[in-house]
Amino acid sequence: MADIPFEIDRTSGLPIHLQIKRNVAHLIACNYWKEGQKLPTERQMAAELGVSRNTVSLAYRQLENEGLITSRQGRGTFVADTAGALGENKRDRAVKIIEAALDNAMSLGLSPGEFLELAQECAEERYQALREVTIAFLECNREQLDYFAREIELGTGVHVVPVLLDDLEEDPETVSTVGKADLIVTTFFHLDEVCNRFPDRQGEILGIALDPVIESVVKIARLPQGARVLLVCISQAFAERVMKSMDLAGIKELEIQVYTGRDPDRLRELLEGKQAVIVSPGRLKEVSSMVGEGIQLIEFIYKPDAGSVNLLRSSVLEHKKSNYKQEAIDYGPDAAMGDIG
Repeated sequence: MADIPFEIDRTSGLPIHLQIKRNVAHLIACNYWKEGQKLPTERQMAAELGVSRNTVSLAYRQLENEGLITSRQGRGTFVADTAGALGENKRDRAVKIIEAALDNAMSLGLSPGEFLELAQECAEERYQALREVTIAFLECNREQLDYFAREIELGTGVHVVPVLLDDLEEDPETVSTVGKADLIVTTFFHLDEVCNRFPDRQGEILGIALDPVIESVVKIARLPQGARVLLVCISQAFAERVMKSMDLAGIKELEIQVYTGRDPDRLRELLEGKQAVIVSPGRLKEVSSMVGEGIQLIEFIYKPDAGSVNLLRSSVLEHKKSNYKQEAIDYGPDAAMGDIG
């Protein structure tokens, strides 16, 4: 049986399946488990970690959906080829779902053309529902706020209002803005804090997991031991998050210096003698113009994991459906339908 070099932290507040998922992803990124290598079975991992098999199964399904692992009938679960495209994986699965729906529709007497027209109407209603939701995303550092807002807007059309947690204490208008949002989203690191801040919104506060992009971790893991590295970002909070992620990935033998200042002369001075510079998305353009030959530039990006994004999208849709139903009750069905179109 393959070794499982991590344990579950039952006091962290992070769901166990997400802990398993993130640890497995880190081990794959650091080449501990290599391409094509067989992973522990769900039963083996559940027994060693002291968790239910269903919990491990959920983590494995999410990793497979993201293209990191692959299941082979009767043979087990293996680390996927990194060249395998996640988009192709999702597309193939979606095609099967659509084909099954088309078969069912035709068995009811609908023609392919009628099915296409109905599917387009449903898709447009779903898109409209997602497009009209406002989400307040609360985090402790500006890098994550800006990146999350861009990604979610591009991916779903949802309007995201980025809010620094410190602003909740300093600006009453910020508190009001968050209170008016359809949904409030934060990371698991701050979930309890946000729930305590808005106790009347418990059912509309969602916690998500942010994972570092695997490519970023792999590039850092491949640096030689003892390499002199400069970490450049906007906030100390982001720097601490990066350091913790590297620690979880087993990256410990680097000489890392952190710089959050804005003095270009000081930045150029710190870059001298460095073998690599890790940079947050918010400072990539600035730093890349200063990096000379011989210094590897590594952008460090965090993205919401696929499971969290799917949960968020489902919650958004349910929220809008609830609003439409309420409008139909208050003003009649025509009002709700008019709001959709």
